[in-house]
Amino acid sequence: MRIRLATRAELPALQDIERAAGAPFRDLGMPEIADDEPPALDELERYRRAGRCWVAVREGDEGDLPAAYLLAEPVDGALHIEQVSVHPRAARRGVGRALLAHAADRAREEGLTALTLTTFTDVPWNAPYYARLGFRPLPEADLTPGLRAIRATEAAHGMDRWPRLCMRAPL
Repeated sequence: MRIRLATRAELPALQDIERAAGAPFRDLGMPEIADDEPPALDELERYRRAGRCWVAVREGDEGDLPAAYLLAEPVDGALHIEQVSVHPRAARRGVGRALLAHAADRAREEGLTALTLTTFTDVPWNAPYYARLGFRPLPEADLTPGLRAIRATEAAHGMDRWPRLCMRAPL
């Protein structure tokens, strides 16, 4: 796997990755998450233009094919991971970990102090996974204004139906 910036032509493939990565949520009794639409092409393009839409690609006969992607943006001095999705065919191979490490390297280059993300507390490939990678839960009192705004947006979209939290990994 190699990590690089996404191309504009790959954005529809990222939507396909998101749909496939969301399907396992159905088995956890979270069909609304499984059926949630991926980010719109214009939103993906905004991240891509900002240089914050990275893909993990597998090299093949037809060129580089994205197997996973990560979207991020600076929020209150940290690089906030907005989305990281790995196609189930590429799962359990360290692809998500590699994308997060790449994001951490970029954040350090920009002088940012941490990675942050929001995630489901009880989903095995969410909070427990991120904890194994060095992310720690942020108490509500320690949330920055930007993280509070992100959580409010998530709540407005119904994501708080299941327990969620913010996590932070210092760089």
